Amino acid sequence: MIWPALTAFAKAAAVDTHCLAGIDRRWTTRTLMPEGDTIFRAANTLHRALAGRAVTAFESMFPSVTRIADSHRLVGRDIESVAARGKHLLMTFSGGLVLHTHMRMNGSWHLYRPGERWKRPRRDMRLIVATADIVAVGFNVPVAELLTPRDLARHDDLRALGPDLLDPAFDRAEALRRIRAHGGDAIADVLLNQRVAAGIGNVFKSEVLFLGGIDPFTAVTQLTDDDLETLIDIGRKVLAVSVRAGQRTTRGSLDPGARLWVYGRGGQPCRRCGTPIQSKKTGLDARLTYWCPRCQSRSTK
Repeated sequence: MIWPALTAFAKAAAVDTHCLAGIDRRWTTRTLMPEGDTIFRAANTLHRALAGRAVTAFESMFPSVTRIADSHRLVGRDIESVAARGKHLLMTFSGGLVLHTHMRMNGSWHLYRPGERWKRPRRDMRLIVATADIVAVGFNVPVAELLTPRDLARHDDLRALGPDLLDPAFDRAEALRRIRAHGGDAIADVLLNQRVAAGIGNVFKSEVLFLGGIDPFTAVTQLTDDDLETLIDIGRKVLAVSVRAGQRTTRGSLDPGARLWVYGRGGQPCRRCGTPIQSKKTGLDARLTYWCPRCQSRSTK
């Protein structure tokens, strides 16, 4: 089946992509919208570059962030870690301060040497976290907060997140319980709900459902626990494979035109059966869902 092949591919592709300077910039390009895999890779890259270094300069275009950075004297603190929580990125400083950012559709973090020319115009800059050797620049970041330990513990969005699919301690039973709580909703919409399970975005939603052979518009009540557990396991696998490969792929390929099964392929023949791929806007945000009507014909118990 497909999973042993994908796993073998991930092991072969899991090379250290950090250059000699300890910086990998490839994830910052906007070839794909941020999802759990890209945020996880971004956090790992930022952590390797910044953890253990002292902040020498900080700049923000968010007045509330600037105010807290000044009042809590962020400059001079050490950067302890950078971690992903679903599609959220958390940069933790000594003393417990945490810079929380969310990329949404357009944000990105870049890493530069001091004095190096940026690849984006300064008007796109939203955040700068500088150390003696490395400068992290957040471009077009739409959401940024500087949180105290108390703020972090009480943060509604972060507390409400479902189990993180890339977390080694992922709680499969809790994710299944949260899916079941949305029994009347279409499974495609439920997979996108970060309060159910964190990490899947619009691309992986379509890909996971294709690999599971499930019609995207099937109500959760029409699916068995085995169906749902399989989708959860597929989601974890494709995210992990994409992280290790350094590129988003659900087919074990790094060819830009062959990485995905259905996403972005409306009207083209299914790679498995040849049936034209269908697409439809769904949900509150009218996001496109892609599926193969033949391969994904299973929709009831």
